[in-house]
Order: sequence, then C-alpha cells, then structure tokens
Amino acid sequence: RVPLQHLTGRAAFRALELEVGPGVFVPRPETETVAQFAIDALLGVAASEPLAVDLCTGSGAIALSLATEVPVARVWAIEKDPLAHAWAQRNIAKLGDGRVNLLLADAGDAPSLLADLLGRVHVLVSNPPYVPSGMVPRDPEVRDHDPDLALYSGLDGLDLIRVISKVGIELVAPGGTLVLEHAEEQGAAIRALLTADGWRAAATHQDLTLRDRATTAVR
Repeated sequence: RVPLQHLTGRAAFRALELEVGPGVFVPRPETETVAQFAIDALLGVAASEPLAVDLCTGSGAIALSLATEVPVARVWAIEKDPLAHAWAQRNIAKLGDGRVNLLLADAGDAPSLLADLLGRVHVLVSNPPYVPSGMVPRDPEVRDHDPDLALYSGLDGLDLIRVISKVGIELVAPGGTLVLEHAEEQGAAIRALLTADGWRAAATHQDLTLRDRATTAVR
C-alpha cells in the first residue's frame, strides 16, 4: 500500500501541513507527543532565546513545531539523508520563518558542527531510527515506503540513540532536557544507557494510545 501522504504530497503534523514524498519518513501522530515534551521543556526555559536541536529531523516536523509554537526559540535541525534533507529544506523554507537552521550531516557530528552551542542547548530532541535490523515492520506503508535509513539502527535498534546520548552530553546545558522517541519495549534499556552516560531523571512516557514511546532525561 502506498501511504496516503505520498499520494497527496502532504502530511498533517500538529498545526503544520508538511510536504512529504518518497525518500522521507512520513511523520506519525505519536511523534506529536514527543514534540509536545520538547515544546513544554522549551517553554520552561528562563532564557529570552532558548536553543533547541532536532537530530534526524526528516521532514522537519519536530524542528518546525518547536519554531512555530515557541517563536522566541532558535532551532537547529540535522538530517543525514540527502533526500530527506531536501524535503526538510522545502518545509523549512515555507514554514520556518527564518528560525530553523538546517544542516546536512550525521547526528554524531553535531558537536563539531555546532561548536558554538556546546553546553548551551536547552532542549535536544530526536525521533531517530530505532527498529532492530532483523525486525521487519508489519505495516506495508512503513516497510515498503519509509527509507531504511530512517528505520533501522543496529541489532537492538539503539545504535543511534547511544550516539545521541553522548552527543547530548556535550551539547546540552546543565539542567537542559533530552527527548527521544523509541519503540514501546525499549524504554528500560534507554533509561539505563542514558543514566550510565551521566543523564539524570530519565523517565519513559506514554503516547495517546498508552504505549511507552518517549523517554526524557535531564543533563
């Protein structure tokens, strides 16, 4: 089955209408909850211009939600895949109002690319690939049409989350927040690896369908 969003070229995400198509992960309703955690954290920042970074931005959905719903924020978005980056570029040009800075790069390179932000970022958020490499998604819309680079991340699905945890330790300010989307059964493993890396108060949260789909932690 071809995703409806590929047929229409549009995907609704929170208050946004994003352009999507082949080569980019179609944003899902559960990711709106992840974006909300990041938005709430940004709204709680005392700084006049809170700083946020969205790793593995895909279509730009989370980064644009932060920029449009917290207009005082400055947002950086990083995407590794050139096809997905092109979709993000299109959406950010249309909806970002100059507040989202987009980079074509690997998430692991964020500290060197964003050297001016080391230890200053208030919110780091990511919906990274988290499907174990041996697991095939049930839904044909996902299996056949979402890019593999946006889905798979090592034998346990946590390879990139391990990278993001270490990147975050460098980027995020003391007291800042990390927000991660993940699969329902990965919460305990993610809390353990975050705690081992030096994050505090790691907690897993349910989405609107009462499944454990997001974990937050404090630097």
